[in-house]
Amino acid sequence: MSLPEIVSRADWRAAREGLLVKEKVVTRARDALNAERRRLPMVGIDREYVFEGGDGKASLLDLFEGRRQLVVYHFMFAPEWDAGCRSCSAFLDQIGHLAHLKARDTAFAAVSRAPYRKILPFKARMGWTLPWYSSFPGDFDEDFEVTLERAGELVERPGLSCFLRDGDRVFHTYSTYGRGLDGIGSTTTLLDLTALGRQEEWEEPRGRASAFGAPAGSERIRYHDEYDD
Repeated sequence: MSLPEIVSRADWRAAREGLLVKEKVVTRARDALNAERRRLPMVGIDREYVFEGGDGKASLLDLFEGRRQLVVYHFMFAPEWDAGCRSCSAFLDQIGHLAHLKARDTAFAAVSRAPYRKILPFKARMGWTLPWYSSFPGDFDEDFEVTLERAGELVERPGLSCFLRDGDRVFHTYSTYGRGLDGIGSTTTLLDLTALGRQEEWEEPRGRASAFGAPAGSERIRYHDEYDD
């Protein structure tokens, strides 16, 4: 195994400070990329999708739980499978407490093509409590390009889509797939994919931090058992 070189504390400090300069460049570039993502146009969703969850049938609007934004993780679980994708399961394992997303008026849900009767026992096995819906037998997954037809067969790929609600109107703002999911899983990385972002005053474009007449995002952070849901 090739291990890092052993050096003095002073030499490590010098190397670390040199790397920090490059890390700051990446941070600023990421902030600029996130701002460009928030400036993307959005598409109105006029199709009526029907999902099944713990409370029965639900529309896409229902998945918002009354909140302004929705993040959907497209979990690979085909109707003929007996268990969900291992990689997708690892992704859901790293999702933190949803209270911090909800405090920024953002809902999170997983959606799969498998019937809910298959999702429910697997969800219980994994010990997850987050919302998980079946899109079976609809076209939601095909429409958002996570179920694709190749050589006459349907194949799955992981993805994530973001939606914004204006009254009862739902808009699609962003989707990413495959390697685009690398590094995503924390509250802030999920919010960075949405149209309203972290809702901090320093974010561009300006004016979205106070979109709800509430304090900026960081000022709303509480212990997760202190939020009023």
